[in-house]
Amino acid sequence: MPEWLTYLLAAIYGVSIVGVVVVIISENRNPLKSLPWLVVLLLAPVVGLICYFFFGQNLSKRRIISRRTRKQVASYLEQTAEEERPALPGRFRPLSHLLSYNGHAVPLYGTQYTIFTAGMQKMEALLADIRAAKHHIHLQYYIIEDDRAGGLLREALIERARAGVEIRLLYDDVGSRSVRKKFFEELEALGAEVYPFLHVQFPRFASKVNYRNHRKEVIIDARVGYMGGMNIADRYLYGSELGPWRDTHFRMEGAGVRGLQSAFLSDWYATTRRRVEGAAYFTNIEIPSCENVVQLLSGGPFGKWRVLLQAVTMAVMRARRRIWIETPYFLPSEPLNNALQTAALAGVDVRLMLPLRSDSKAVDLAIHSYIDDMMRAGVKIYFYMAGFLHSKLMLVDDELAVFGSSNMDFRSFEHNFEINAFAYDTALVEQLEAIYQSDLSRCHLLTHAEWFNRPRLRKFAESIMRLFSPLL
Repeated sequence: MPEWLTYLLAAIYGVSIVGVVVVIISENRNPLKSLPWLVVLLLAPVVGLICYFFFGQNLSKRRIISRRTRKQVASYLEQTAEEERPALPGRFRPLSHLLSYNGHAVPLYGTQYTIFTAGMQKMEALLADIRAAKHHIHLQYYIIEDDRAGGLLREALIERARAGVEIRLLYDDVGSRSVRKKFFEELEALGAEVYPFLHVQFPRFASKVNYRNHRKEVIIDARVGYMGGMNIADRYLYGSELGPWRDTHFRMEGAGVRGLQSAFLSDWYATTRRRVEGAAYFTNIEIPSCENVVQLLSGGPFGKWRVLLQAVTMAVMRARRRIWIETPYFLPSEPLNNALQTAALAGVDVRLMLPLRSDSKAVDLAIHSYIDDMMRAGVKIYFYMAGFLHSKLMLVDDELAVFGSSNMDFRSFEHNFEINAFAYDTALVEQLEAIYQSDLSRCHLLTHAEWFNRPRLRKFAESIMRLFSPLL
């Protein structure tokens, strides 16, 4: 290589590094996030710049859907709201206000739930509802695989497409990377619309490869909705090398379906730039004697506030008696970490249920680095022994259940597009409490003696991996 070209490339790289450093500093990020990137950029030439391009850019000021469009979609929810409805528990009203004001999550009154704790249960119910569809089927999944589970879903959709039912399907372009275009060809030939969310194109959308749509939701005829933690893949039905997959998914009827529809149509517009409108997509089906409230919160990396993290943290801070959590990945940001420890120190019964092993050894090490301080604060740690725990659930006292697609980790709160339900419903909490108690019977309660006597080398490895928590 000519000497002049070497100097030119070095100058270009130097200017690029200086430019990126100036951008990071001027964005006024949390120093705990800015300093690691500055160190990587300065100490890892080329590699650091590439990593920043893919994983480090701050997209909080960008929008993929305008406020005007979001308000138009949400207006269907607001039009159906009635004046006299049951009041929320007093201490959760600030939480409800936060969800409404900052998350566009309108309180919805009257939702009926069916809870699934096994993938086959959910799949059988979903296929039955799809086969009964008359007008439209809207689906969005992080993972769709071309396996037995994917084939069952595809064949059911093809049958309905032949019957003239509208089908709109969104899948995440990274989570569903193993699915080839051919998988959807027959479905699309019958008139179904299928799109990848945030399609990864180089170099145009390479900076968004770290920002994925982790939602799992289905809406059928604006009558039935599904949401929770289960994707479309065999391991959710038949298990994997980790054993059976224990997950939680919900079938909804009533007002909550409108919240799911609003979230889907917002994502549909963001992907296709086409609006889907009309009363047929927001049918108001009343559920007799169903006096409860739910708010469906869509969280994502765009916008100034991390509203999902704010909402979960506030829910923890409002607890008076208990906080029971199930999550496959526990990598909490500092506000949530402090809130949980403070609640435990204040005498709240805080329980954290984790899988004995996750699907990543590196993630396991990072997760375990957070357990020491949790146990010292009085949090009870349970390891699920009967397979892989993939359930995402939080119970706060007897009035609030939080469930959906998000894990308790940096990725869900800061990088992914997620959807969680905040259900103020004592009957639902009672059902979920029974499920949680059943799960406890398959758990091992961690003791101080066994945990704090683990090898020092293991502790050091955990501390190293904790540094990478925001990227895992």
